[in-house]
Amino acid sequence: MSVWFITGISRGLGRALAEAALRRGHIVVGTTRSGESDLAAADGALRTVALDVGVPEHAAAAVAAAHEFAGRIDVVVNNAGYGLLGAIEETSPAEAEHVFDVNFFGALGVVRAALPVLRAQRSGHIVNISSIAALAPGAGSGLYAAAKAALGGMSEALEQEVAPLGIKVTAVEPGQFRTDFLSGHSRRNTATAIDDYAATSGSVTALEGKDGKQFGDPARAAEVILDAVADPEPPMHLVLGADALDRTRANADRLLGDLRRWEAASAATAFPA
Repeated sequence: MSVWFITGISRGLGRALAEAALRRGHIVVGTTRSGESDLAAADGALRTVALDVGVPEHAAAAVAAAHEFAGRIDVVVNNAGYGLLGAIEETSPAEAEHVFDVNFFGALGVVRAALPVLRAQRSGHIVNISSIAALAPGAGSGLYAAAKAALGGMSEALEQEVAPLGIKVTAVEPGQFRTDFLSGHSRRNTATAIDDYAATSGSVTALEGKDGKQFGDPARAAEVILDAVADPEPPMHLVLGADALDRTRANADRLLGDLRRWEAASAATAFPA
């Protein structure tokens, strides 16, 4: 039995993760903005605490409440966040700042609050829910992709810093799953729309009709995440969904192609011997 601290359990993948962890007999401390949840659990198995990840200083109190409730924290899942869709030029400074505040700095605040507990235990696993947009960005999701890429880059560096302390790190990059990510609860469009981007970012922002039709099952995704955490050698990156696998491979092939084409020029940039 492990103690899972999961942000954003009110809906979507966070809720599926909490339900899966409870089914496997784990203790879950989950966060919602209100501090309330309608999840059902056996007595003592679930505690809900309030956390607005857009206010980083709230993270310390939420993590402290989890530790006080359970006496330890084994798995920290940064799940809470939202999507921002629109062309980069269409994105206002305030919109860009807010998507980073929630998707990157909110997660960073939770990580920083949890690390003293995990270091003292010399054990733990941090799971940062990123996005396929971080590995294979597309038109119309530039600032969201940038925030999630920052989360992935932080995760890779963190993994190297905490490995000697018995702490593991995994970044999860899901593709399209039938959560409410495309609904108004979890997705925002930029306030500005520019006609010149209608054929690129415009086709991405008009996604309301796809909500509830995604082929990814969040319950199955949650089970895979739990399996990865239980694995003695968990992945640094966990790409979820056939669509995400295809996009990751295509982007990796493009990167390798650029390396091959420009390898000689890149290697010739040193001072002459």
